[in-house]
Amino acid sequence: MAHPLVFNNIKEFYPYYLTQHRDTVSRALHAVGTGLVIGLFATMLATQLWWLFFLLPIVGYGFSWTGHFFFEKNKPAAFKKPLWSLACDFIMFWDVITGRFGKKIKEANRLFPE
Repeated sequence: MAHPLVFNNIKEFYPYYLTQHRDTVSRALHAVGTGLVIGLFATMLATQLWWLFFLLPIVGYGFSWTGHFFFEKNKPAAFKKPLWSLACDFIMFWDVITGRFGKKIKEANRLFPE
C-alpha cells in the first residue's frame, strides 16, 4: 500500500474500515443491524415476500449510520467505498460473533493510529 488512504483491494481496506468502528456502541449497532439484515433476508427468501428487500438497506444503514453519526462522530466508510464497506460490514460481523474482533482491531490500530 503506497499511501495510507489508497487501497488496492478489500484486504487492504478492511483494517482502515475497522478503525472507523472503534466505539463499542457503534460496533454493537452495526452487529445488530447486520444480524437483522441477515434475518430479514432469510425471512424474505423463506416467505417469498419480495417487498422485504426494500427494508434491507433501511435496517442495515439505519443502525450503522446511527452508530457513526452519534457515537463514532465520523462519516461512514460507505460514503467512500460503498461495496467494499458493505462486504466489510459482514466480515466485521463475523469477526465480532467469532471473537476475532479484538485481535483484528489491534492490528488495524497499529496500521492506522488515531
